[in-house]
Amino acid sequence: MKLPSPVAMGEDGKLHYAPDSLGNRIVDFSYAGYMAGNKQIPDVPIKVVVPAKVGDATLRIQSAIDYVGSLPPEKDGFRGAVLLEKGEHTILGGLFIRKSGIIIRGNGTVDNKTTLVGAGLSRETILTVLGSNDPEIGNLGEVNDEYVPVNALTFNVVNAADFKTGDRIQIRRPSTKAWIRLLKMEEFGGETGWLGWKPGQRDIVWDRTITAISRNQITINAPLTTALDKKYGGGFITKYDWPGRISQVGIENLCIESTFDSTNLKDEEHRWMGVRMENVENAWVRQVHFKGLAGSAVALFETASQVTVEDCKSLMPVSEIAGQRRNTFYTQGQLTLFQRCYAENGFHDFTTGYRAAGPNAFVQCESVQPFGFSGTADSWASGVLFDNVVVDGQALSFKNRGQDGQGAGWTAANSVMWQCSASRVENVSPPGVTNFAFGIWAEFAGDGFWENVNEHIKPRSLYFTQLSERIGNEALSNAALMPKESEASSSPSIQQAAELTAKSNVSAASLADWIDSAKDRNPIPVIAGNVKTIDEIGIKTPIKKQNLPPLTIQNGWLVRGEQVVTGNRQEVPWWRGSIRPHDVAQAKPHITRFVPGRSGAGLTDIPEAMTDSLLAKNITVLDHNYGLWYDRRRDDHERIRRIDSEVWPPFYEQPFARSGKETAWDKLSKYDLSKYNAWYWTRLKEFVQLADQKGLVLYHQNYFQHNILEAGAHYADFPWRSANNINATGFPEPPPYAGDKRIFMAEQFYDIENPQRRAIHTAYIRKCLENFADQSGVIQFIGAEYTGPLHFVKFWLDVIADWEKETGKNALVALSTTKDVQDAILAEPGYAKIVDIIDIRYWHLREDGTFYAPEGGKNLAPRQHARLQKTGKISFHSIYKAVLDYRWKYPEKAVLYSAGNYDSNAWAVFLAGGSISAIPRISDGFLNDVSKMKPDSSDGYRLFNTEYGAIIYKETATSFNLDLSGFKGNFLLRRIDPTTGKWIGKTDNIKGGKSIKIGQTAQATAGPVVFWITKK
Repeated sequence: MKLPSPVAMGEDGKLHYAPDSLGNRIVDFSYAGYMAGNKQIPDVPIKVVVPAKVGDATLRIQSAIDYVGSLPPEKDGFRGAVLLEKGEHTILGGLFIRKSGIIIRGNGTVDNKTTLVGAGLSRETILTVLGSNDPEIGNLGEVNDEYVPVNALTFNVVNAADFKTGDRIQIRRPSTKAWIRLLKMEEFGGETGWLGWKPGQRDIVWDRTITAISRNQITINAPLTTALDKKYGGGFITKYDWPGRISQVGIENLCIESTFDSTNLKDEEHRWMGVRMENVENAWVRQVHFKGLAGSAVALFETASQVTVEDCKSLMPVSEIAGQRRNTFYTQGQLTLFQRCYAENGFHDFTTGYRAAGPNAFVQCESVQPFGFSGTADSWASGVLFDNVVVDGQALSFKNRGQDGQGAGWTAANSVMWQCSASRVENVSPPGVTNFAFGIWAEFAGDGFWENVNEHIKPRSLYFTQLSERIGNEALSNAALMPKESEASSSPSIQQAAELTAKSNVSAASLADWIDSAKDRNPIPVIAGNVKTIDEIGIKTPIKKQNLPPLTIQNGWLVRGEQVVTGNRQEVPWWRGSIRPHDVAQAKPHITRFVPGRSGAGLTDIPEAMTDSLLAKNITVLDHNYGLWYDRRRDDHERIRRIDSEVWPPFYEQPFARSGKETAWDKLSKYDLSKYNAWYWTRLKEFVQLADQKGLVLYHQNYFQHNILEAGAHYADFPWRSANNINATGFPEPPPYAGDKRIFMAEQFYDIENPQRRAIHTAYIRKCLENFADQSGVIQFIGAEYTGPLHFVKFWLDVIADWEKETGKNALVALSTTKDVQDAILAEPGYAKIVDIIDIRYWHLREDGTFYAPEGGKNLAPRQHARLQKTGKISFHSIYKAVLDYRWKYPEKAVLYSAGNYDSNAWAVFLAGGSISAIPRISDGFLNDVSKMKPDSSDGYRLFNTEYGAIIYKETATSFNLDLSGFKGNFLLRRIDPTTGKWIGKTDNIKGGKSIKIGQTAQATAGPVVFWITKK
């Protein structure tokens, strides 16, 4: 007996579903899209006009957006539309919609069109719709059913007393160890456990509204797309309020384009994303044509819901053919709909992302000559529909990707392909779940459910039929499916054959043309009438922030103005990471980490927010070096040439530009060491700009020695490696990996006798200087982990000296090397005068008075040296003594201490006269006084200047005598907690000119204590 089809058109003209034994059935996808498909996209009245003018229009358009955002919303939630008049609107920045009810509208996409052109070398998204990610989550409730099937709209909870109709809720399906074991996702073979799924990392979260409550039974507004099973953790429910999420926003009727280097069709120094949406619901992008982008035309991330993207085209993308590029129409959200969308030469043109909760639908979309598959690309997208989708030249895929995609594993669950065509269709079902394919034309692969392959089936569109059955037949009349102009017949009549033969002289109708005709099917009003222009209303001029006094050296201290600079130091990460939420939450700040289209902590850091976060933690210094490797695949520490270019984010950008030519070891194009990565250097410059406004400092490590020593993988993707650049660097290929594992390339890398490499080094060092030529908040270091030879340090300093002489500018230069190299440089007056700062980092003074001081130029990394000789113990006093010795010997130079335990012994560094010590923030007056003082070790740990006061550190809180005979006048005595920087007890009035006794206070009965004596 043949089992009934999971879904089929019955004799009554209705869809009939056949649930499985557990009640799971084909998902109702009709809830996807703007207003859950219940309403058509409206035409919103125009409230301001932006005429096209020559020059940068960023400020004018943003002012218009902000003006509409200042208007009160109407009852329907809309404030109004910004009309960009016909012509080119060039922007050098990015545009943001941050309030509900705002529409950006152009004059058209074909005739008299409006083109928004993202110009310059920026990677900024052209248009960002961005609410605030500030949901307020309530108490957790538990789903009480043993099993809630796929497509369920109702379920029972243990206690519904806390819920009411209209509540916004999140329903969470936990990713338990048992479920991961069922799917066999713990690892992917070999040494891949680090990529395997972990409990709690693949939870599915649905965003829903309660529509009814009956006792403890809750009904929701859209179906679940994965079953809730008590065996695998069941489900949980929480109420939420989301004040910062925005809604009723749209982008329509315009072209969005990026400029690019026309000589390099792999150029990536231009715009990546056309439109991205986050923290938004009930929004749309319609009748928008995209051109020249590197990343996505439209990207909907996980906090986007009920969004429609329709009648859009993407042409001529420009980028490397690689991972995270050309994901043309992408959703990681839920209840999103892409209909009548067309893409050429993309990579993954129509795809879902990580844990996309669904339902999500792609309806009548076409991918022409892509370089990669469409389908589900990352872990467990559930309830995805591909309906009348054509992928011409690549696959349409639901499958287990294994370790690909950074351990994507199973990518699709309870998903459907309906009446699709692709070069290959992969329909594979995970354990306990079914994926479906109906009416498919392709090469076939997979063990999912197949029906009516190589047949045209009815209904033509599953989505629109489901929608019409839910809301009425007007859904079909509004469907705008491209008409079929003829029907196939294996036995046509003579007349039919003649008619079909006549039609064969004309090319078949194309979806691209059908999208162009949307302007006639669904015209969007562009008549503004008497609406004012933004030039008449007024353009907001941003307030220019003032810089603090420049970072300079005064009295042997690094200061800004009269204040000594103090604070902790943060090193940037240089390998590891992912863009999964669990990794993003743990990521450290970075400047040159790049995640296409994603901004925020742990992704592409927002410099303004990131610098504020550093200040909040008393971090003054960001210690930056370029990444160990660009691509996270190399985190596996293999040395192999990669099989493909599906690189994994986040990307730790390199200082050099890709050439667009040949193929490097990571399968992207090779580097050109004579050209520089504009984004990388602009980001560093932007950080220093903010540092000069906020009192921060960039330690700019010119090089990173880790690439040329230790594990061979460090060298595999290194831009200087001969296999990875077009500059004939002359390093041996294949690399001489010691024991087929380790690399010893330091001697060759630091060899400046090779004329080609010497020229590259010279130009690169000059770039390091030129990038910050007019900024003060940056200190130049030769390189992170530098234990290299003396001659390369001299070469580095020679290049700096030549640059300073040519430009008349002075860079702050720190000497950060092994002790022998440091002392040798400082012993030569010609080199010593180039050095402004001495950094103790790769050696230290032991507690017993001996030095841990490995020799430079021995082709060993710092930790390799540490394995060969005992590092020994260090103490507060040994650190103090090491800093003090250099402070006295070179009084015109600042001294830093960056070796081990620098932060826990910050007061030792500070009291010895060391700069940027990690003491807590105290007060401006304190730092002003210190800038006039010098260290004095004659009686303990103290800083003195008889004109201004003293800082005294006592390890115990006992009384002591203080000789102030050299001090004249009246002073204030304050006690400071050295751990917190807060005052202890009251302030005492004391007089100079005599010896006084400093007694205990009730608030400070134990040490240590810092005493600050300041002029009254």
